[in-house]
Amino acid sequence: MRAISRRHALLLGGFGVAATAAGGAGLLLTLTPREKPVTGGDLAQPPEERSSNGRLQVQLEAAPGQIMLAGQQAAALGYNGRIPGPTLRIQPGDVLRIRLVNNLPQATNLHVHGLHVSPKGSGDNPFVSVDPGDAFDYEYKLPLDHPPGVYWYHPHHHGTVADQIFAGLFGAIIVEDPAPIEASVERVLVISDTTLDSLGNIAAIPDMERTMGREGDLILVNGQSNPQLSARPGQRERWRIINACVTRYLRLRLDDQQLQLIGVDSGRFPTPKPLAELILTPGNRADLLVTTATGDSVLRALYQDRGTMEAMMRPGRGPRSPADQSNGTALATLHVTGEPVASLPSVPLQKVPGDLRAAPLATRRRIALATGMTMSGGSMSFTINGKKFDQTRTDTTVLAGDVEEWTLTNASPMDHPFHLHIWPMQIINENGHDNDQVIWQDVVNVPANGQMTVRIAFKDFSGRSVYHCHILDHEDLGMMGAIEVR
Repeated sequence: MRAISRRHALLLGGFGVAATAAGGAGLLLTLTPREKPVTGGDLAQPPEERSSNGRLQVQLEAAPGQIMLAGQQAAALGYNGRIPGPTLRIQPGDVLRIRLVNNLPQATNLHVHGLHVSPKGSGDNPFVSVDPGDAFDYEYKLPLDHPPGVYWYHPHHHGTVADQIFAGLFGAIIVEDPAPIEASVERVLVISDTTLDSLGNIAAIPDMERTMGREGDLILVNGQSNPQLSARPGQRERWRIINACVTRYLRLRLDDQQLQLIGVDSGRFPTPKPLAELILTPGNRADLLVTTATGDSVLRALYQDRGTMEAMMRPGRGPRSPADQSNGTALATLHVTGEPVASLPSVPLQKVPGDLRAAPLATRRRIALATGMTMSGGSMSFTINGKKFDQTRTDTTVLAGDVEEWTLTNASPMDHPFHLHIWPMQIINENGHDNDQVIWQDVVNVPANGQMTVRIAFKDFSGRSVYHCHILDHEDLGMMGAIEVR
């Protein structure tokens, strides 16, 4: 990465990272018209950092610069000069230490999304603010029984979360299995979207797009446009998929291949679950097995209707519709040729998280996600239980060790993915239909004009954290609450 100087970064500060740090770098460094994205290169894996002897210590530098996106230089933001940042591989019981160095022109911080770790002090604390030019040392101690799975890290400084992620600040975390699952190949696929202007800058986003939740023109896998994957017939590949998009729901298909889902977020199924299609809301992750068959197959993101605010803002107008709802967008292409390989042993029975459906409840709560027009100015408001986020206010207080049932309601015409930090949620009921499976996630979709009921065990850790809509523009606009476990 070719970084801009701190002097230039500070001069550019003050108008939003996506439009200044990244955009300003583009004006300084590219100055040439953009061409179409370069497609078809081999899928590249992010560099990896692995724990050893129960510890992993890394440094992540958040900085603007020229970074490869879709096969061309773009003025963006990255961790350690890359999009995505390095993949961190750790074990249950490990201590993970991350030194975050902020070379952005704005404050930032770090959230280890989905990890069940302490929110206090230098843990997964969303209230930390790291100023430009400063650094902060995070430390996370994973419980010995921490669920294996796919997690990720990204900024969580309120007001700039969407801009900083849209510009490229994110990376994968893998908590390894205590008993490995055999696979021919393991791949990390971090799916993101962004928009570049004609000079290769991350585009500034109009207020209307923030209200709807921005969706970028480019959908990328590990920063690449439709990369290529090669395999032999009969391989069992393990794909770790992360939806790192600010708003976009991913409805994924890979036709003509055998797909089995191990789990979503930190949840696991006892045995892999066959599927033809997978929906990941922003922030969701999937652990997927792909058993390959001869031929070419395209991983596609198909159109997913998540509702619209246009009916509220412009009565009489119908919802937005994509230009092509049938074929979707090609994310990656899998080529399977050659001699078949020997089959691998069956996946061993997986340990699943406990079932809270029969657990005694301390209390039941209703958490109302709402949108509406403000009385003055006619702008949109985004609230939880009628309030916009205020980090000085604690909205929910819970006793450590309690099990609670939360009914998440959504009276708006748009879906809202709901994320609770630190403590995962068991899905109990979806729009009045009881769930007969044990399903745990840390991001659950609350459908437009609908509701979800979840149960949460507030175990292991006390401290103050947050819950919010994971359409990150909506979070930045106020759809977030603070929770304290005492």
